Amino acid sequence: MRIPSTGRAIFAVTMSGLGIIGLLHPDFVPLWNPAPKVPAGSLLVSLSSLISLSAGIGLLIRHTAAAATRVLLATFLLWLLLFLLPNFLRVPAFEACWSVFPLAVMLAAAWVLYVWFATDWDRNHLSSVTGNNGLRVAHTLYGLSLIFFGAAHFIDVKDTLSLIPSWLPGHLFWAYFTGCAFIAAGVAALTGLCARLAVTLSVLQLTLFLVLVWLPIVATGSKNPFQWSETILNVALIAGGWVVAESYRCTNLPAQSEKPPASLVEAQ
Repeated sequence: MRIPSTGRAIFAVTMSGLGIIGLLHPDFVPLWNPAPKVPAGSLLVSLSSLISLSAGIGLLIRHTAAAATRVLLATFLLWLLLFLLPNFLRVPAFEACWSVFPLAVMLAAAWVLYVWFATDWDRNHLSSVTGNNGLRVAHTLYGLSLIFFGAAHFIDVKDTLSLIPSWLPGHLFWAYFTGCAFIAAGVAALTGLCARLAVTLSVLQLTLFLVLVWLPIVATGSKNPFQWSETILNVALIAGGWVVAESYRCTNLPAQSEKPPASLVEAQ
């Protein structure tokens, strides 16, 4: 077994971890929660967790990576379209931001991996969602997500301020600054202007949130499901963002009839 990239490895391990946690403690994995208000909604959450676990393992194995990316992409896409987007305009803006767009980040990462591991059949029959087209879709999803993450800082300033460490001065400044940073990175991802740097910095910012906010909270022995779910979500967003950031190394993909460039061959 050979790990082709740091981002892919971290994403794969994260997907497996989300699957295990989702099967043991469903309330701790916000990607699938709340359970859809349909018959057997909790069963769908368990099934999605099992898919996450299996796909994560599959991503680490060269011969199963392509199949794993297809399954993961389809699962994220269907969950977003069927269970999250229908309620997007019916819930408060802050709730909408944090229910739809974390999954959109994971969908963007899965889309990048699908592009990387696309077979000849995928490139010949699904050219609109592979190659450069697929990467543009992934970058657009990630950019929109960052913009909404940033907007959430302004929509609910009170909760944003409550999460800033007490020892850090200028709480209001940091609430606005991090919100603006997310929005700026999202615009960069959408426009392509300094996109690789901006997306990389967004991953750094998410990492700082994990280290400065959530890890100290759960390290105190908190048993609050919300705090644990937000910590787990933060880890997932870092993993997804890392994959998207790495995709900027190979945005000039060949025509469908050509062989992949060396960078992609190494990634596969």
